Amino acid sequence: MLALEVKNLSKKYENFHLDDVSFQLEKGYIMGFIGANGAGKTTTIKSILNMIRIDSGEISVLGKNFIEHELELKQVIGYTFGGVNYYTRNKVKHVTNVIKRFYDNWEEETYINYLKRFNLDENKKIAELSEGMKVKYNLALALSHGSKLLILDEPTSGLDPVARDNLLDLFQELVEEGEISILFSTHITSDLEKCADYITYINNGKIINSCEKEEFINTYRLLNGNESQLEKVKEHLISYKKNSFGFTGLIHDLDFDPALNIKSARPNLEEVMIYFSKREDMYV
Repeated sequence: MLALEVKNLSKKYENFHLDDVSFQLEKGYIMGFIGANGAGKTTTIKSILNMIRIDSGEISVLGKNFIEHELELKQVIGYTFGGVNYYTRNKVKHVTNVIKRFYDNWEEETYINYLKRFNLDENKKIAELSEGMKVKYNLALALSHGSKLLILDEPTSGLDPVARDNLLDLFQELVEEGEISILFSTHITSDLEKCADYITYINNGKIINSCEKEEFINTYRLLNGNESQLEKVKEHLISYKKNSFGFTGLIHDLDFDPALNIKSARPNLEEVMIYFSKREDMYV
């Protein structure tokens, strides 16, 4: 069964268009959702959760149409957004007492365990929490009501490297038994290289690629060559940068000709994003 299926999702704003977005997340896996700021990640996530009224498309969660079964499905979805602020003068425990009433399957013991794991003091006021602690608190809430699908928008933002690494370990633990699935939006691509099974890349409102992580990386090559070699491959490059040695450019693997003897390597996720973004700049 698919944990999440997005079909032909479209939403038009005056200066931005989410254009025919489609991807699938299999049950029991982690999908990294990547793209530059403004590419459409948060708009897509809010559309999935019916926080934005879409123009067209269909969203299914655990095999059920989300719009038709919204209240039922939100019981088994945990989600976090960056920048969400609760009433800052309230203590953590008071906020939790309000939020947990919305969930039929609230697990108090699980919640307490996450507070301990994240070193969260429920007697602190929200205003006293650092940005990193707010992220952890949001995650504790999302993980404490039997969620089968976690939708996390920039969950590691504001965390120090050690805390981020611990969180990624937690994500991998959660999906081990195959019952929980995670859609994980981030601009910190190194996090995804550690924990993601699938990558979906959105650029300027369109899905560029959505597949297994290794397949995603193997779709592209990063070339390094001299100026004369650039002339031979320029028309096939996604984009390129000139440098003192010649050029560095990104190309689809299918367009690469080994007979040209140009030095090549597999790019990382960040490099793929940079060169697709540079393509937009080159052709504006």
